[in-house]
Amino acid sequence: MKPIVCYVTDRKSLGSADPAGSALAKIREAIAAGADWVQIRERDLPTRELLAMVRGAVEACRGAARVIVNDRLDVAIAGGAAGVHLGEKCLPEHEAVRWCRSGNAPPEFLVGVSCHSLEEAREAEGAGASYILFGPVFDTPSKRSFGEPQGTARLGEVCRSVRLPVIAIGGVNEKNGAECIRAGAAGIAAIRLFQEPRDPEVLSKTITRLHGTAR
Repeated sequence: MKPIVCYVTDRKSLGSADPAGSALAKIREAIAAGADWVQIRERDLPTRELLAMVRGAVEACRGAARVIVNDRLDVAIAGGAAGVHLGEKCLPEHEAVRWCRSGNAPPEFLVGVSCHSLEEAREAEGAGASYILFGPVFDTPSKRSFGEPQGTARLGEVCRSVRLPVIAIGGVNEKNGAECIRAGAAGIAAIRLFQEPRDPEVLSKTITRLHGTAR
């Protein structure tokens, strides 16, 4: 399978008078460029606004990409998303998996988990998670609270130690994304790769190169 390229949203960093609208516009740009997943990470949005954003993203991505919602399992289900992503201080992964696999979510519904160590990755696998996000692999402002960059050697160790798809996150960009995939990652996730101003054609070519990287 080709590597997964995931856009993680961050509407506040867009500096727009209409952050949610700008985020949806970025989602459409990401999908047009070839992104496979869109992870809506807007924890502070009120439920009504978050649900509207998720539904707008699902409509924009229909047939082209999967929409994953951070933390809010209820909103993910109500909005028709393809999955939920669980971060720290969220619903325990084993409870979320058990609830979803008890007929409360579609069979293909994804439950992803953020992991920052090999031990956490193994716990997520044992809980029945669908995939993990591992990082931070490289230095990035949004992930500095999670400690020092782990590097691609540690990423590779995690990839070899679990059977789950491992998505690399944290400072991943057009220059180092392929390095993560060659280390064994099933794909990459990024914010700035998609949100920094760039020609849409350049973004499309970057994603095409990442899709062509062999693990």
